[in-house]
Amino acid sequence: MRKRHAPRRRRPRPPRRPPEVQIRPGADKRLKEVFAQIGVPAPSPFVPDDFQTEAVAAVARSDCLVTAPTGSGKTWIAEQAIRNVFDGGGRAWYACPLKALSNAKYAEFAQAFGHANVGILTGDRREQPDAPIIIGTTEILRNQLYDAMHTGVALETDFVVLDEAHFLGDYDRGVVWEEIMIYLPARIPLLLLSATIGNALEIADWLSAIRRKACRVVPETRRPVPLYPLFFAPSGTLMPLVVPTGPKARLRLYQKVNDLFKQKKKPSLGPPWGLPPFGDMLQVLRAYDLLPAIFFLKSRADCGNALKLCQANRIEDPDRQVELQARIDALLAATPHLRNHRQLRHLERLAVGAHHSGQLPIWKLLLETLMSEGLLDAVFATSTVAAGVNFPARTILFLNSDRFNGQEFAPLTATEYHQMTGRAGRRGKDKIGFAVAVPGRFMDVHHAARLVSAPPSEVTSQIRINFSMVLNLLLSHTPEQVEDLLKRSFATFQLIRSLGPKASRQALTQSHRRLGDDFQRHLAFLQAHGFVDGDGRLTADGEWASQLRVDQPLLIAEGFRLGAFPQNDPALMAGIVGAFVNENEPDDRIPPNWLPRQLARAYSKIRRELAPFARSMHREHFPLRPLFMRPAVTLYHWAHGAPWEKVVRMAELEEGNLAMLILRTADNLRHIRSLMAVFPDAARAAGEAVEAILKDPVVTDL
Repeated sequence: MRKRHAPRRRRPRPPRRPPEVQIRPGADKRLKEVFAQIGVPAPSPFVPDDFQTEAVAAVARSDCLVTAPTGSGKTWIAEQAIRNVFDGGGRAWYACPLKALSNAKYAEFAQAFGHANVGILTGDRREQPDAPIIIGTTEILRNQLYDAMHTGVALETDFVVLDEAHFLGDYDRGVVWEEIMIYLPARIPLLLLSATIGNALEIADWLSAIRRKACRVVPETRRPVPLYPLFFAPSGTLMPLVVPTGPKARLRLYQKVNDLFKQKKKPSLGPPWGLPPFGDMLQVLRAYDLLPAIFFLKSRADCGNALKLCQANRIEDPDRQVELQARIDALLAATPHLRNHRQLRHLERLAVGAHHSGQLPIWKLLLETLMSEGLLDAVFATSTVAAGVNFPARTILFLNSDRFNGQEFAPLTATEYHQMTGRAGRRGKDKIGFAVAVPGRFMDVHHAARLVSAPPSEVTSQIRINFSMVLNLLLSHTPEQVEDLLKRSFATFQLIRSLGPKASRQALTQSHRRLGDDFQRHLAFLQAHGFVDGDGRLTADGEWASQLRVDQPLLIAEGFRLGAFPQNDPALMAGIVGAFVNENEPDDRIPPNWLPRQLARAYSKIRRELAPFARSMHREHFPLRPLFMRPAVTLYHWAHGAPWEKVVRMAELEEGNLAMLILRTADNLRHIRSLMAVFPDAARAAGEAVEAILKDPVVTDL
């Protein structure tokens, strides 16, 4: 009997590559007058804008919230206000959301006020903490407020600046801003600097209510460098993105752009499966004097791959090539590790670079320095770091009208759009800046056009109860006082306002309960496990546990109570703490030769000892993160002196993510180091672990 064979399947034909579009520089005739404005403004003596002088005068009499576009000169307001305090013999605190921003402000203020008068506190750096002017992160300021409330000693400052105050609405970190605003004594004037937000008056009303003093809003909507939105057509022709229309000069999509999107085949600068020809695009931008540029892309991989498409962007001016190479060599002298960076040749030969959170902090600082000094043509960055980049350009280009918000891709908000476009146009270097929409698979051009004139987004409260907050508030407050404190939250204020003036007393009372109930839930758990007594006072364990202002404070505190943490080995301590800090879900299949016996035992012990407590937290629906071995192995070997390249392979992380894991582990270890009176051996090991893991290339000064 003849065997039956399955029919042969035909291989699917690969999709035909569309013929490459020839991109040639071109510009719509409506842009002739716009492009004529391009140039460097003539040098002139600095004259503060009206909103700047108004804000300095306001903060001398009251709290003040300044809302203004990026690059409009908000730091000048802070500097003048601090100068007035400093000249009067007072002290000032300048709080930033990012360590990198704190470092930049520290250098700026040290030059303005003298190095002897300025200190920095970021966790990574602690220099001159008794200086009259302190620059630091918001978390450090919040922790100082906790300590001041506990000891009953006044916070040693006479003035506080909260930079990037719109972070009040940040999902992950907004709670820190809100806590500072609630806890800060009313005697200390507060200056808030923010991007343009839609409900500045509501925030000011809330602050006035809880601090019982006026909070003045000083708004500024005008950009210091005018912004013109463009569209990059697939042919290489630049067009206006929007044009004014109607009696009120409302903006609408430019008709030629609209016509392109009415066609059956939607316009795209690149193939459906790939990136556009960035090298050709740079030639178009160069033809119209639109460089330097920042391209905001969808992913880290896109940023790296974009560099490969810029091979034609050779530096033709030999003098410029010499200047760029000399500057790179000078910066690399402080961090030899970067000499082997796989993207260094793109910087040196093509004057382009990639900038995203997967990069080492020192690499990003190198790029920012070169870009700020006008030595690069372009930087490719992810839109998710638009708020954190520390350099401007003449032009920004965005290829997607959505953004990953941590859970899903959602349409860009007005605030996110303005964060990106805020980098377009350099004050003192440009008369005009440009924001260019690039057509492609992820670009909704109609949404992009709406964003140009969209009103600023509103900030909503993100306050949430956590164990660290409860422990620290109970250091100085009774449970009843904590509940009263929570009634002062921005969340409660917004809810009451939304109910309107005719809301019943019952509705108002219930509006307080969400935070209050959550506080009681945390309190009950702390009481059940011996961190708080029946009267709501911290036990001895609760007091030292309050100093663990770390990622998973209660689990770590329980681990120390049980003696489950390693006591005398800094590398073991670094590894185990790294497992608590880790937020990824790595492949935990570890080669046996990577796993020392002592680390395997320490890891097994901590998991075994903490299992009952973790189950108890899970039953009460408190968040838990699983402990993985891979980050523990990575931190252990890094502390033991393994080469960086080997540790990166062990971690299976991008360099920037590994650096962040190490820096956050160091932050956690510093808090453990503060437990010297209770756990002296572990505290000493934690201190030595900090020194062992904070080294090049994780921390380096350029």
